[in-house]
Amino acid sequence: MKEKLIVLVGPTASGKTDMGVRLAKKIDGEIISADSMQIYKYMGIGTAKPTVDEMDGVPHYMIDHIKPDEEFSVAVFRELSEKYIEDILSRNKRPIVVGGTGLYVNSLTKPWNFSKTEPNETLRHELETLAQEKGAYYLHECLREVDPISAQNIHPNNVKRVIRALEVYKTSGKTKSQLDQESMENELKYEPILLGLSMERSTLYARIELRIDKMIEAGLVEEVQKLLDMGYSEDLVSMQGLGYKEIVKYLKGEYSLEEAIEILKRDTRHFAKRQLTWFRRDERIKWFKIEDYRSLDQLESDALYYLKESGITAFEQ
Repeated sequence: MKEKLIVLVGPTASGKTDMGVRLAKKIDGEIISADSMQIYKYMGIGTAKPTVDEMDGVPHYMIDHIKPDEEFSVAVFRELSEKYIEDILSRNKRPIVVGGTGLYVNSLTKPWNFSKTEPNETLRHELETLAQEKGAYYLHECLREVDPISAQNIHPNNVKRVIRALEVYKTSGKTKSQLDQESMENELKYEPILLGLSMERSTLYARIELRIDKMIEAGLVEEVQKLLDMGYSEDLVSMQGLGYKEIVKYLKGEYSLEEAIEILKRDTRHFAKRQLTWFRRDERIKWFKIEDYRSLDQLESDALYYLKESGITAFEQ
């Protein structure tokens, strides 16, 4: 019998961190973060990384894992996360994956077999140069010509993933989408139980704006300046994350602070919308709408009941 893996998803600012901790404390769980930005050290404010107080004694993994200039991938995320899952299970604890990065979640809940195609640094450099000279949309069109399925699933601005998909095709002779389809024949390692948090769009957007205001008050500008002072380039993947690239432009004088904040709020709203679109395609997710509950305690109780019905029986008495 496969071990059950609890997964809590939802858009940014939906309250995943708090609810994940609440559930973990009730079922003796430990949390694995599925957030592609929280893996970076020195980037706490802009990534809404949970504080020690917010963790409330619950162990968290895949947070502060690498430096901002170090390489990371979905395949590495899955490899490391599975090691943490096995360790947690070996101690009779319950692993709970919490996060909003869809690819990270899918790597643990879908039978993907990541391409073993080795990185081709020469080809990668050529493609990066092409993107710089002719633009991200030109490179995306190159991908569309050879792998329209992957092109549809990868945003043109995500140059890193576009390059990787082209690299896989040019190196292996197979498209990334073809390899993904072949991987679906693999057996899933765990039995995922997926829960999702949602809310009315107006409520979510208000929470996003409030969160960003609090980030600025907490010292986001100073955090970004410190990263630059430490020698981390604005061109790094990590520094292209929401909250960082906008503040960098402010620090360079390209935006006023007010403009940077408004752009960050706008882009974060768009990001949350894309997250919801991604997760709503997954019919396995049991959704919990915040407005349906008088309190978070009531939502927590309903979520715990759903887990119990799904076979999670190690509840505290």
